[in-house]
Amino acid sequence: MPSPIRDVEILLDDEPHEGLLGLPAHPLGLVLFAHGSGSSRLSPRNTQVARVLQSRGIATLMFDLLTEEEDRVYATRFDIALLSHRLLGATRWVRQQEETRDLPLGYFGASTGAAAALIAAATLCDEIRAVVSRGGRPDLAMQVLAEVTTPTLMLVGGLDFPVIEMNEAAYQQLGGPKELRIIPGATHLFEEPGTLEQVADAAAEWFARHLPAIMEG
Repeated sequence: MPSPIRDVEILLDDEPHEGLLGLPAHPLGLVLFAHGSGSSRLSPRNTQVARVLQSRGIATLMFDLLTEEEDRVYATRFDIALLSHRLLGATRWVRQQEETRDLPLGYFGASTGAAAALIAAATLCDEIRAVVSRGGRPDLAMQVLAEVTTPTLMLVGGLDFPVIEMNEAAYQQLGGPKELRIIPGATHLFEEPGTLEQVADAAAEWFARHLPAIMEG
């Protein structure tokens, strides 16, 4: 069963950012979610994926990368340097909390959030054990992809043709274990019946394979 969700507050750049922490009784690891442009911690698609991860014993943290004021500025939603900086800050916060500080960590990024996740993973190297990208824009992190040694799974809708091309180009640049998986019949937001379920299952399997605590079990 998915774990109870509780509200948390994360201080990033001296501003409080709201978050939702799902923490199973004996978590095997924790996945931080980096949402896409125009989305938030309340993203229904990320929430659905998070519930699947929680049901398989993986803790989740969904939080707002931007403040409400920042999110009103369209260009800020595509400020990948800022987004990755915030994700790194949230990762530090996780490491400071007694109940999460020792957990193996992974990132789940959507759209622009995937670029932020890849940059953060390149920065933290082995501290991040797995990355999953849903309809991601890894082209926005192209300059660091060769430095990403974290096992990375790219999930793209089969009808999301421009993003398929972006992911294929980025895939060639990734420096670590990697897989590019096309979800047949899915568009960018995976709104078609059954497609988001495939994303959630694939993500759960990837994290189960690469988070050390799960491997040891």
